[in-house]
Order: sequence, then C-alpha cells, then structure tokens
Amino acid sequence: MSGKNIPNHLFKALAEREQKGMLRKLTTNYPSIDFCSNDYLGFSKLGLLSKKLETSNLKQETVYGSTGSRLISGNSTFVEEAEKQIALFHHASSALIFNSGYDANLGLLSSVPQKDDLVLFDELIHASLYDGIRLGHATHYKFKHNNIDALKDLIQRHQHNFKNIYVVVESVYSMDGDLAPLLEITELLKIQENVFLIVDEAHAIGVFGNQGRGLCNALGIEKKCFARIYTYGKAMGCHGAAIVGDELLSNYLINFSRSFIYTTALPNHSVNAILNAYQLLIETNQKDVLQNNISYFYSKTNTIKALIKSQSAIHSLVVGSNNKADLMEKKLALKNIYAKAIKSPTVKEGTERVRFCIHAFNTKQETDLLIEQIQSTL
Repeated sequence: MSGKNIPNHLFKALAEREQKGMLRKLTTNYPSIDFCSNDYLGFSKLGLLSKKLETSNLKQETVYGSTGSRLISGNSTFVEEAEKQIALFHHASSALIFNSGYDANLGLLSSVPQKDDLVLFDELIHASLYDGIRLGHATHYKFKHNNIDALKDLIQRHQHNFKNIYVVVESVYSMDGDLAPLLEITELLKIQENVFLIVDEAHAIGVFGNQGRGLCNALGIEKKCFARIYTYGKAMGCHGAAIVGDELLSNYLINFSRSFIYTTALPNHSVNAILNAYQLLIETNQKDVLQNNISYFYSKTNTIKALIKSQSAIHSLVVGSNNKADLMEKKLALKNIYAKAIKSPTVKEGTERVRFCIHAFNTKQETDLLIEQIQSTL
C-alpha cells in the first residue's frame, strides 16, 4: 500500500520489477572467493595500494575534503602535477581528472558534441557513455556491436549532413569482456574528415599495454584518438578517472563540462592514491600474473559454447534468463564463490548471464573449483 507522501508509481514499479525477477538489492554478504570485483590486479584486496600509500611523500592532511570545485577552492598544484604525470604516462599532451568514470563520460559526451554534430556509438557501450550522449544536443545513432561495416555505412550515409562525427566505443566491453576492433576503426576513420574517435579504456587499463597503459597503447593508436577515458575504480584499486587528449580538450572541458564544473573536487589524498596506483603499475608484475591467470582460465573453458570468449579479465556465461542467472549465483555462493548474476534490464532480455572477473590473486585451485561448478551446470 502506498504511503501518504510517496507517489504510487514508485510502489508499482518496484512490485512489477520484483514480479519479473529484476529487482535489484544491495548486499554486504560476499563469498570469500572473489570472481566478481573489478580489482583485477589486486591493488586493493592484497593491500598493495595501502602499503604504497604508507610510504607516500604526501604528508597526512588535517583537511580531508578539497572544500570546493576545481574552479572555486578545490584546485591545487598537487592535482595539476598529477594530471601532468597521467598525461605523460598515457602519451598525451593533457589529462583532466574527474571524480569517477561515470562523471568523466557524462561530462565529455554531454558537452563536446554539438547540435550540428553526429555521435555514432556501439550498441553495447556503458550506460555512462550513453547517458552523456542523451544529455547532449547532437544527433546520435547506434551501430551493431563491433560491426565495422555497420559503422562504415553510417559514416558514409551521414558524413555530409553533419559538421563533425564522433565515434564512441569501449576498448574492452564490460558485459562481454570482448575487445573493440580498434585497428579496423582507426583505419576506417583516417580516410574520413572531421570524424573523431572516443575510447573508454575503463576495463583495459592495468590489463593491456606496456605497464598496463591500456589497449590503445598495446595497438599503437593512442595518437589516433580524440579522447581516451581511464577509470581508476577497477584495476587501479582506487577511485576517480581522467580524460586524456589535447590540451585544448582539457581547457574546453574545464569551461563546459558540467560534471567537472559543478562538483566538489577529489581531495588530495584520493589523487595521491591514483598516483601511487600508477607507480604500482610500473613497479609490480601484477599485470603478468593476471595475464597468466586469464590464459589459464581461457585454456580450461574454451570449449564451453555458452561462455563468451575473451582475452580480457571479464568472462560471461550466458544462461538466458534472470531465474537461471540467480540460481547459478546462489549455487556458486554455496561453494563460497562470488560471481554476479547480470540480469535484464541491465543486459538485453535473453542474454542474462553470470559474469566472472579473473584477478591476479585468484589461485589455480580457486579457478579449477569455479570451472568445475560451471561445467556441472551445463
């Protein structure tokens, strides 16, 4: 029954979602064998980042908040120096730190494309990218996932109707774990005028490239991108994000990106965590350990047809319904394995799955147990 001061449609929407098995709930009861979190390198779980921060040169501050937005009182020489180091690491002329990957994607896509521009985006891009596109004023069309011919057709059909075209992809897709055909995309775009590539590297940083610089680095296309987004809440084990590109882009975002302008800036201790996470990329071999674990999992499961093939840390077993996904998550939990059911509407109906994230800290015994449980359900 609805309350006096609560709109009735809230109750109705929740009841309908629960009836369809789609109701989302928070939990704190996580099984201890982690095949779920985005902490791919174990910087958080293994305490590598916290130990690194204990020896940090940044003295513990008495003020924990930045006290304002970057344009008010939240800026500092420390964060500006951090951005210079991030830009240098990612072979760009500039970087701009945002409070999260969501804020970065929202701010970039809502402010850069204009009403006389066109945005073409892969149908499986992250919700934050799509939300940014929807908030902007540009015309936008999606193309079939990783389909170069579909992208080429859209560009050729519309290239003379718009001032600029922005192509938006993820280097590693968060639900399927597959890689974007970035080499083919850059080859396609180089013969087109006023077509700009935006790549979200959220699930590639720390996993691919020299010292974990990402897939764009691994493929040698960093300079061919208009903008790249690096998120720190995944393999880096901390929080925040950065958009890297030309200095003109950073200046534009400082002036026009609402998710940058109108939010309290990250405090220096959060920025310090980001810098120390980058140092861990350089100083440790966690990326190599992770890649070995990914290869082991792949070699043991490459005959399982329902498992989406992936070279990344993300692997998904498509089970086809919310009920089946829920049941498998619960079955794994009984073996103390934490893997998450990904249900519609987060994914398209009929593609519900259980997603497994491989980490540097997963043992072969844990992986064997997981594979045994996967095979027993098929």
